[in-house]
Amino acid sequence: MKKYYVNTQAQSNGDHEVHDEFCKYLPNMQNRKYLGVFHSCVGAVAEAKKSYTKANGCYYCSDSCHTS
Repeated sequence: MKKYYVNTQAQSNGDHEVHDEFCKYLPNMQNRKYLGVFHSCVGAVAEAKKSYTKANGCYYCSDSCHTS
């Protein structure tokens, strides 16, 4: 299980990316919101969508939850 965070700053396409705790693209502390501990990015993205309807998995650390 890993800790997951969502970027509070939207990407240019409006997505708020979900990252695991080890991602090299994890946002700075002031630009991320802790989502919790999950078995996979699926649960983390679902949690992020409660705050950000356009939440999406990071291409690098949560690829199975990333949509184009």
